Amino acid sequence: MNSMNDDMNDESMEMDDDFAAMFEASLAGIGQELQAGMKITATLLQCGSEWTFLDVGQKGEGILATAELLDAEGQLTAAVGDQISVYFISRKDGELRFTTKVGGSGSGTEPLQQAYQAGIPVEGRIDKEIKGGYDIAMPGNVRAFCPFSQVGLRPTDASELIGRTLSFRITQLDERGRNIVVSHRVLLDEERSQQRESLRQTLKEGQLVHGTVTSLRDFGAFVDIGGIEGLLPISEVSYGRVEDISTVLEVGRQLDLIVKKIDWVNNKFSFSLRDTLADPWLKVGSSYQVGGKYPGTVSRLAQFGAFVTLAEGIDGLLHISKMGDGQRIRHPQDLFKVGQPLTVVIEKIDEGEKRISLALAGAVDEVTATSYSEGSSGSAMGTLGELLKAGQQKKERRQRK
Repeated sequence: MNSMNDDMNDESMEMDDDFAAMFEASLAGIGQELQAGMKITATLLQCGSEWTFLDVGQKGEGILATAELLDAEGQLTAAVGDQISVYFISRKDGELRFTTKVGGSGSGTEPLQQAYQAGIPVEGRIDKEIKGGYDIAMPGNVRAFCPFSQVGLRPTDASELIGRTLSFRITQLDERGRNIVVSHRVLLDEERSQQRESLRQTLKEGQLVHGTVTSLRDFGAFVDIGGIEGLLPISEVSYGRVEDISTVLEVGRQLDLIVKKIDWVNNKFSFSLRDTLADPWLKVGSSYQVGGKYPGTVSRLAQFGAFVTLAEGIDGLLHISKMGDGQRIRHPQDLFKVGQPLTVVIEKIDEGEKRISLALAGAVDEVTATSYSEGSSGSAMGTLGELLKAGQQKKERRQRK
């Protein structure tokens, strides 16, 4: 009996401990000191005609003007249960007032003064380009100035900006409400900083990501995946050789990429477009045979030979020793030029090393898969060199006849 009572007492204590832990957890977000301008994430509890009630993790509910959630047609852009980002304005009589941004009509600079002091974004319309930046129409029939460098993360043509309404942060405002300077870029930088921190937790090498080409260079393209910008090397664009990246990519192009390398310390990231494509070498065995004749195009010339493209991503080497019909050649460029079409014979395929050895069609008797195999196995046919020599001698005998 005593043992049973002890067990019941232990179970009761465990329940008390669990309840205490749950109670503390429920209070974890309560009492956090809110500062004017603080940005938090709130959950919509109820949307009324004038006010929307928010769960902001505090003892009381937060309120937000419902008008801030309406689109141009007067329709709500959020629903009960949605999470939105809001800025704390003030606390009065237990009422917590929030806003998403300062905007709308009206007159005077008082709302802008409050937004400036609290760091709350303000809506403004880019009206025209002026010396050094843009003239911005702000709430209250007030004008502001946004420098070129502060309108975005990268230079943008004025024609794409004039007439647009954006969110700005007031960075300078004197006591009389004049000389107002605003920045859109500072808000973008804050957003990217949040995205970057999120990526630090989730981004892995080998992961598929979506990005936008931001600039092109001779060595590759820079791509923004939202939070970080990385390099897509020209060698990782395609299985085929790319000489000029501008022929295959352009700024603004949307791409799916594989993450190749991540270096948070040095802020260096690299991607691959090629790794998202099917490897053309997987079909080499079924598409090409030793001894077969195939059309190709000279893609590159080197001291030791010419590289010939048989298909995109499939190149073979025509060695310099296979050129000149027995005459000594100083450099392949003496006979060929890049872009020149050729008909070649495949002498050898090494799928493991992804290498194909070529000879010029018509220079020697055709090399069949059987004769190449027999020659390399040490049969009476001899080596490949001996086989080619025998073919040349046979041709000379025909010519003498």
